[in-house]
Amino acid sequence: MNEQELQQHLLAHFPKENAACEWKEFKNLTHSVSGRKGEDIASYISAISNMAGGHLVIGVEDNSLRIVGIQNFHDYTPENIRQRLLGRCTNLDSEGFKVDSITTSDTNKTVWIFHIPPHRLRLPVYAHDKAWQRLDDVLTEMRSERLDAIINEVVNSVDWSAQIVDGATLGDLDPDALNLAREKFTEKNRNAPFAADIATWDMPTFLDKAKITIQGRITRTALLLLGRHEASHFLPNLAQITWKLVGPEVAYEHFGLPFLLTTTQVLHRIRNLSYKLFPQNQLLATEVSKYDTRVILEALHNCIAHQDYHLKSRILLTEYVDRLVFENAGGFFEGKPEDYFSGEQTPSRYRNPWLAQAMVSLNMIDTMGFGIRTMTLSQRSRYFPLPDYSKSEPNKVVLEIYGHVIDENYTRLLLENRDLPLTTVVLLDRVQKHQPITDDAAAMLRKGGLIGGRKPNYYAAAQVAKTTGNKSDYIRNRAFDDGYYKDMILAYLAQYGSATRGEIERLILDKLSSVLDDRQKQNKLRNLLYAMSKKDKTIEKSGSSQRGRWVLTMGEKR
Repeated sequence: MNEQELQQHLLAHFPKENAACEWKEFKNLTHSVSGRKGEDIASYISAISNMAGGHLVIGVEDNSLRIVGIQNFHDYTPENIRQRLLGRCTNLDSEGFKVDSITTSDTNKTVWIFHIPPHRLRLPVYAHDKAWQRLDDVLTEMRSERLDAIINEVVNSVDWSAQIVDGATLGDLDPDALNLAREKFTEKNRNAPFAADIATWDMPTFLDKAKITIQGRITRTALLLLGRHEASHFLPNLAQITWKLVGPEVAYEHFGLPFLLTTTQVLHRIRNLSYKLFPQNQLLATEVSKYDTRVILEALHNCIAHQDYHLKSRILLTEYVDRLVFENAGGFFEGKPEDYFSGEQTPSRYRNPWLAQAMVSLNMIDTMGFGIRTMTLSQRSRYFPLPDYSKSEPNKVVLEIYGHVIDENYTRLLLENRDLPLTTVVLLDRVQKHQPITDDAAAMLRKGGLIGGRKPNYYAAAQVAKTTGNKSDYIRNRAFDDGYYKDMILAYLAQYGSATRGEIERLILDKLSSVLDDRQKQNKLRNLLYAMSKKDKTIEKSGSSQRGRWVLTMGEKR
């Protein structure tokens, strides 16, 4: 954009200075990032975060917002300044802390916009070992009353989803949703000791057993999942999913209660075509659907389970020509999305515990952190970009599911090297999306012949990435961690449904390090299968112990 357009953009989005917004010239960054206490960028970030979060715009005149541009960057870039400030601002939450750089097309003036998240619960943000705040128009060391207010913040322990709805009765629940809920619960518990009794339970008993109602009383969870459409007036917050089509054709539709039924209706609105991909080392094309229906439902159900209903916001699904964007109110509740890609991270708490528990009972979600991993493995198996949460904000989770190829080299790498470790695929995905990776990660990818280019302009290098296909010494002698081999087994079972011990041997043994002899390789595989079945509980044996086949557990199948 030119300077006039940028000026209008800034005035529209950052119209005045207050506790949540600061304008500063900072034309020379040499001593401005971490320099004089109370006057540098680190101090302003501390002050803004210690209120309710907000924005710091630099490269503009204070008071007037006239663009002057940053004229001396020293050695700072939009990428490295974020890491340096996180190191200088104690307790600053990395989630939601971003830096946007905009350079005018006509006058070549650069403005940086720092997006600053609010402080975390009971944790003030410090710069220069002091907590700062904005008092009127002055930056000052935090006053004791403000510090006490942060340190003594009350944790909201009330589960919104478990609250009883006065006046609501069984008649306010949708009959079709109730029947489907019983089917889902029966399917989920088909191996439980009480499985044969489920059909004999009356509806109030079933709803209590499924942890949807509480002692026969209707909860907000019961209305969200099973409520009649006209019963939405019982909920004080917006209970709605909006599907919006953006592109050559424009359309939208709102979906209300009951969510157990309407998520499938939303699914049917999405255009799901098929693609043909052409790997260079194969004669036949590989055909994949644009989207995996399991991924769409997983993403929608996660939005419902983790929505912050106090914010009175609808769940939004926007369908673009090339991707789906899911948005739900409330920040990512525990950890970072990337923590859950491997399936090893398990959340210890949930925003809506009663709702999450009910959705587990109805086979809609799991609570072991496998949902994101399921979506990740699905996208990988179809050679598409991985799920992307990079546009999330402190009070909003944004998930992008791609339905197209971004970089053909990335797709060819996955097509021609189908046993790449998931950790490597995640890094390659960041490369194709032009997201930063560490120097160590870049060195590892370059050693494997998987990337080219120079920092920060790396690119996937499909033409030279022959290491896996050629069984090179690098791959043969490298000791991968157990997660890599587990991922291979899970991906195989997800694709083919089951496998004998012999089939798993053929899949894994020749991938193990060549420094192991045959007996050691067999022991290694035996230990992997034991860990996956007894500890991870991701696979189980179906049939007799001698002739049985390995299959995914129910949690993995979701």
